[in-house]
Amino acid sequence: MSTVIDAADRDYQLYILSDGVADPDTEVHNVLLHKVFPSRAHIIDTTELHALLRAD
Repeated sequence: MSTVIDAADRDYQLYILSDGVADPDTEVHNVLLHKVFPSRAHIIDTTELHALLRAD
C-alpha cells in the first residue's frame, strides 16, 4: 500500500494486477482493491495487462 500511495503522489500512472496481489485478510484485500487503490491506480487483471501490452 505504501508503494502505491508514494508512486501516485509522484504522479506515476499505476496499474495494479488484481489477480497478482493479495492480503491475508479478505476484508482488507477487498477494501484496498475496491475502495482505496482505484483512486490512485488502474485496477486490471493479467488478461487485461496482456492485451494492454500487445496494443503497442
